[in-house]
Amino acid sequence: MGIILAIIVFGLIIFVHELGHFLLAKANGIDVTEFALGMGPILLKKEYKGTVYALKLLPIGGSCMMGEDEEVTDSPGNFNNKGVLARISVIVAGAVFNFIFAFILAVVLKGFVGYDDTVIGEVTPGYPAAEAGVEAGDVITKINGKNVHLFRELSTHNQLHQGEDVTLTYVRDGKEESVKLTPKYDDELKYYRLGVTGGAYQKASVSQMFQYGFYEVEYVIKVTFKSLGMMVTGQVGINDLSGPVGIVNLVDDTYQQTKSDGALTVIINLMNLAILISANLGVMNLLPLPALDGGRLVFLIIEGVRRKRIPPEKEGMVHMVGIILLLLLMLVITFNDVRKLFF
Repeated sequence: MGIILAIIVFGLIIFVHELGHFLLAKANGIDVTEFALGMGPILLKKEYKGTVYALKLLPIGGSCMMGEDEEVTDSPGNFNNKGVLARISVIVAGAVFNFIFAFILAVVLKGFVGYDDTVIGEVTPGYPAAEAGVEAGDVITKINGKNVHLFRELSTHNQLHQGEDVTLTYVRDGKEESVKLTPKYDDELKYYRLGVTGGAYQKASVSQMFQYGFYEVEYVIKVTFKSLGMMVTGQVGINDLSGPVGIVNLVDDTYQQTKSDGALTVIINLMNLAILISANLGVMNLLPLPALDGGRLVFLIIEGVRRKRIPPEKEGMVHMVGIILLLLLMLVITFNDVRKLFF
C-alpha cells in the first residue's frame, strides 16, 4: 500500500508540473500534440482540437508534447513562432504550478494541524540562551538578521551550522532584543545546542492558513537552496541525494510508521512530503542546467537579449548532452537508493 501511495503522490506532482506547461501553452495558442497522464504504452486516447489526450499504462507523472525542440514552421501555433515572453511563460509554468500545488497543500495542512510559532517554550539552564538572558515566552523574529516565521527555522539553522555563532533577535513585552550565542556541545546527545525549545503548534485562523501556508513553502524553498549550496561546496555528497526510488522508500516508510495512527495521520504526513517534493521539484527545474526547464529558460533569455534565436541544432546538442549527464546522475542516485535499501 505504501508503494502505491508513493507512486500516486510522485505521479501527481509530476502531472501538476506538466499541467502547468499545457495550460500556458493553450493560453498562448501553442499547438500541443499530446497531453498524457502516466507513462508508457497508451491505454486510452481521444483527439480534441488537434491535441491527443492519452491515458498511459504506468501511473507515473505525465507529459506535454508541444514541439519546443522543433524547427519553426508555417503553423501559427508552432512553439517557436511565438514571442519570447510567451515561450518563457510556458517553460516557467511547470515550476510555478509545483509551487502553487505546494502552497495549496500547505494551506490545507495548516487548517488540519496549525502552525509552529516562534515562541520559546523552555530555556535549558547552563546553555548559551539561558546565560544570555533569553526567557520562555520570548518571540524569535530574526536569525542572523533574517526574518523567521516558523520555529523549525531555528532548529534547521542549528542543524546546518553546527557549532557556529548565531545572532538571535527576539521580542519581549513589545521590546526587541538581540543576543549573540555560541552553541554548546551536549556530550550526551553529541550535538551543539543553543538551549531553547519551542514550536508548539497553534490553531490557525483562515487568514493564518494562507499566511503560514506561504511561510511553509518559503521555508522549503530556502532549505532547498541551502542544500544545493552545501552540495556545491562539498558539505553534502552525492550519496546524500535521493531519486525516485529513495522517494518511494521514504513515502512507504512514512506510511508504515503512521498507519496505526489512522488514515488522517497518514494523509497529513503524506501532504508534508508532497509539499517538500513539489517545492523541491519546482526549484530543481528552474536551475540553469541543460535539459531542465531552467536550461531552456537561459536560451530564451539569450534570444530575447540578442533578438535572434540560437540555432536549434546547437541548442538541441546542448540539451542532449544535458540529458545524457542527467541520466548518468540518475543512474548513480538510483544505485545509491537501492544500495541503501539493502545495506
